[in-house]
Amino acid sequence: MASYSAAGSVSVRPYVTVGEAASQNVDGWTARQVLVVAICFLLNMLDGMDVLILSYVAPALSADWNVSPESLGVVFSSSLAGMAAGGLLIAPLADRFGRRKLIIASLVMMTVAMFGSALATSIVELIVSRFVVGIGIGTVLASMAALTAEYAPARHRTFAVGFLQAGYPVGATLTGFIVAHQIDTHGWQAMLLGAATLCLLALPLVWALLPESVDFLLAHQPKGALPKANRLLASLGRPTLTALPERRATDSGSVGLRGVLGEGRTMGTILLWTATIFGFMTLYFVISWIPKLAVEAGLPSTQAIYAGAVYNIGAFIGITSIGLIASRIDLRRLILLYMVLAAVALVVFGAVSMTIAATLLTAFFIGAFIQGGFNGCYPLATSFYPPQVRSTGLGWAMGVGRIGAVIGPMLGGVLLAEKVPLSAIFAVFAVPAVLAGVAVSFIRMPTAR
Repeated sequence: MASYSAAGSVSVRPYVTVGEAASQNVDGWTARQVLVVAICFLLNMLDGMDVLILSYVAPALSADWNVSPESLGVVFSSSLAGMAAGGLLIAPLADRFGRRKLIIASLVMMTVAMFGSALATSIVELIVSRFVVGIGIGTVLASMAALTAEYAPARHRTFAVGFLQAGYPVGATLTGFIVAHQIDTHGWQAMLLGAATLCLLALPLVWALLPESVDFLLAHQPKGALPKANRLLASLGRPTLTALPERRATDSGSVGLRGVLGEGRTMGTILLWTATIFGFMTLYFVISWIPKLAVEAGLPSTQAIYAGAVYNIGAFIGITSIGLIASRIDLRRLILLYMVLAAVALVVFGAVSMTIAATLLTAFFIGAFIQGGFNGCYPLATSFYPPQVRSTGLGWAMGVGRIGAVIGPMLGGVLLAEKVPLSAIFAVFAVPAVLAGVAVSFIRMPTAR
């Protein structure tokens, strides 16, 4: 049973999982744990590539098909709407059928839909294929965060879940540099085809190397659970079991959405949802439009693509740094600080006339603080929810948050189409960034008792 404290530390998850109960040493890293985090990091790189590649090819796509900013905003938002559907409807199934199965199924879905995006011949086809891509990404994000939390050593769990999210901007950054050099030669469809091929190549790697959660095996006890769990426990340096633990009867009030809202978690869940809505609103406005906004700010189109890539380098630094600092400072305070600094950077980017170097540096800081602050919500959520509803809690938090992710790019497109000054646009989106940080700061974390 967990109690809740406004001052509880967030750097160590208070819930003791079944796998941890069999552990003699939860502080050190084993090869298996490193492998799990590495594979999830790689998958998140693919997620970053699949989502952000569209913003990089948007200028070429717009010119080729004569697409208006409003229509382009709908294309951006279709994948984000799909991510909401995946997080809300499919990600919770990982708590029932297992993390591994959902991750593999999601990757298959993403691969097929990415090929569909590359072969699309109309805006409607592109919107549909991007929606399906989003469903896969929304599902895999929650499942990967839950799996990483359950495999990482207890002392390093906040860092591991945070570091996992850093794969997203790394994939986006590499994609940006590749697109900048290759799109003029090969065209935007070839860029999407290349991304789909990389997803296809990742499938056999994930199938062969990504294990199921030990906690899931011991709690749900599917066929062959004991030998599978023992092999994994041995690889983690933990004692094996002679028999499965007694399977507890499932209380309908402790699973699913009822479990997410139960045991004193209602207000914290609402605050987390509020934070993700506001955070996603600013985050996806920036990552969807930053190349085009950089052009509006005076950069040549090629260097505008670099602005997107530099933003994502900053994002990697921000996400990694918040995970490291959170072992010493309350994660909620860090998220608030990062989001306030992100708002300041946004206002400066939109209102101050700068050289190319200064513009790129500001884009770096925007990436570091908005991505670092927002992605702190993932380890925060894995600390807030117990194992039996962890994927559901993450899926719903990120799924509900996609309301903001859909609004952000569409509102950005409308404001650009209406010729609203760049300074006003960035000031508008600085407000929800601050509100996200404030909402997180009021969440009361569970403490073991």
